[in-house]
Amino acid sequence: MSERLCSIQYKDRGLAALTIHWRESATTTEFLETLGKRIATISDNGEIRGVVVTGLSQVRQQYRRADDATLYDVSALSGFGQQILFNLEKTGKPSIAAIEGECTGLGLEIALACDFIVAADSARFGFPAIAEGLIPFCGGTQRLARLVGKSKAKEMIYSGDLIDSDEALRIKLVNRLYPEPELLQKTMELMAHICTRSPNAIRIGGEVVNAGYDIDLQTACMLERNAFALCFSSFDQHEGMQAFLDKRQPRFKGE
Repeated sequence: MSERLCSIQYKDRGLAALTIHWRESATTTEFLETLGKRIATISDNGEIRGVVVTGLSQVRQQYRRADDATLYDVSALSGFGQQILFNLEKTGKPSIAAIEGECTGLGLEIALACDFIVAADSARFGFPAIAEGLIPFCGGTQRLARLVGKSKAKEMIYSGDLIDSDEALRIKLVNRLYPEPELLQKTMELMAHICTRSPNAIRIGGEVVNAGYDIDLQTACMLERNAFALCFSSFDQHEGMQAFLDKRQPRFKGE
């Protein structure tokens, strides 16, 4: 059953859709194990240039401690989930979470690990686990605070209230809103546009943004300087420059 909890659909032009098929009977561990396998496939597949993650509104279950579970068991599960979402961040390929419906709990934690989130105008977001005496456990407290600020993150986590799509856009939790019937098509079009750019520059640019976010500006700019120089040694940079001179579309290889 765990193999059916999430799947990859391969699209044209290097696009892939990672779709969640949540089942209430699945344990959190089973789901995370399957998600980890799919992320590894995406990371290892050189034909995939970008990923759209869908179905996250189906993920309802927070971790519920079994009667015989120890604190070590609970901590280990949290660490396991955190590592899987670190792996999602480190595929080197752009990822967009496309959200419709209510995206809460673990589903929102996965969305936050993507490069950015787009949503239907009817979507809602939140961490309601506080009502069960719990908090996010796969990095959600930290990613949310880094995205919307500490104060707003605390309000969302403390209250457990859901926010609507307009508020999510206002606080920069999501980048774009689309009418619900157009969400998937518009998100795929956006990713297709991104995938026309240099995979090498996207990977390096993402790494620099992530690495530099939590360090001082001068050190972060040194990372950018070194990464910029690295881009100049790539096939993609030479191809991009030649395509500009030839007045044609570049044929990037991610090298």
